[in-house]
Amino acid sequence: MTLAGPFSHPALFYRSSGEYVAATTAFVRAGLTAGEPVAVAAPAANLALIADGLGADAAAVRLVDMSRAGRNPGRILPAVLHDFADAHPGGRVRIIGEPIWPGRSATEYPACAQHEALINLSFAGRHVTILCPYDVAALTPEVVEEATRTHPVLWDDEGERPSAHYAPGQVVEEHNRPFPEPAEYLALRFDHTNLSAARHLATRRAALLGFAGDRLDDIRLVVAELGANSLDHGGGAGTIRVWAEDDRLVCEVSDRGHIRDPLAGRRPVDPRLPGSRGLLIVNLLADLVRVHTRPGATVVRAYFDRAAAPRAAG
Repeated sequence: MTLAGPFSHPALFYRSSGEYVAATTAFVRAGLTAGEPVAVAAPAANLALIADGLGADAAAVRLVDMSRAGRNPGRILPAVLHDFADAHPGGRVRIIGEPIWPGRSATEYPACAQHEALINLSFAGRHVTILCPYDVAALTPEVVEEATRTHPVLWDDEGERPSAHYAPGQVVEEHNRPFPEPAEYLALRFDHTNLSAARHLATRRAALLGFAGDRLDDIRLVVAELGANSLDHGGGAGTIRVWAEDDRLVCEVSDRGHIRDPLAGRRPVDPRLPGSRGLLIVNLLADLVRVHTRPGATVVRAYFDRAAAPRAAG
């Protein structure tokens, strides 16, 4: 398996647990033999398969449960991939990152696809290899097809080949769509005079749904950061809407701003440096973040799972 340098981002298409373990453990061991730092971020069941397959070699690898650390796809770049790669600035770093697995919901998937596309922009020029496995026997053909557009190289049981459909920028834009309207919601128009009322609206609804303690503080902070962004970058005002969707609380903030940077909220930020990090905080604390932005209008939806463990990552 050749590595296109300096950055390499292959998709691994597998059909069975045997194929999965053989390919991923070979990838890990090749990195260890070359003296490269190696991390594996995969859903818990697959993480266990890789760890068992590695045996004693697993002790030399950083193992991350992606179903927790990557619950929000917008959190994976800053808190998983860059967190590991930036800690090893000298030489090549090797990572397995599996952000898409059977069971991801239709609401989550667009954020997953955008994440996979933005990896290429975020790590361009870096000496990093990120292998992304796809269970082609269980995922839909549409998801597998889109993986050929977000990954420049494809690996399967027939070997390695360049993707003829690679177009990550198109994937980001195609998932930048208006959201479906909620059936019922609470809403408030806010500006600098009543941002605290927007926070109170969200936390009051959250408390009625059973959120408490640190998780309630997270929701309050997310709404405060989104509201501050509206005041600073969205025309000085915004609208918050709050509702329950399945087993989640949804907090939506809309304004007249336009997010032009596709990596906004996905770059790690040194806490010692000045500057805005509102969207990064939102990604680190929420269980899912969806963004629709265009000239003159931005909508950010932050989702919080009632069953989620508090502060799962970040």
